[in-house]
Amino acid sequence: MAGPLLPQVLLLVALVTSGSLAGLFHAFSCAVLPGLRATSDATFTAAMTSVNAAVRNPLFALVFAGAPLSTAAAAAARALTGQVPAALVAACALHLAALVVTVRANLPLNAALAAAAGDPAAARRGFERAWRRWNAVRGALDTGALACVGVALAAA
Repeated sequence: MAGPLLPQVLLLVALVTSGSLAGLFHAFSCAVLPGLRATSDATFTAAMTSVNAAVRNPLFALVFAGAPLSTAAAAAARALTGQVPAALVAACALHLAALVVTVRANLPLNAALAAAAGDPAAARRGFERAWRRWNAVRGALDTGALACVGVALAAA
């Protein structure tokens, strides 16, 4: 690693956490949601409600917060050296956009699904398509952030 060690380590942490977060959203898009598509409304709503509750854990929090925070920390550390790569600025912006999507779209849909457990068919109709779309958006944003962090690390 050329140059100061801390910015390099932060870039590596940002790369790993960004990849983990993008991978999680990708796994939902290509495996979890397609797997649940063929299930009954009751099974779908119970499974997604359970997953939404289970994901609130320290390991997920570490990745969910760690990706944007370590990316921002890497940018700040690089700023101290007088050079912040455009790719790192873009990664920060992409992570922020994904966070906004999660807070403004996915989390309210999760709450509505949990609250509508009495009518699984209606709950699923109000949830599945919108959640799938917004999950794909945040997945694409975090995948873009991952690519940008990779570019910044390669150039460091």
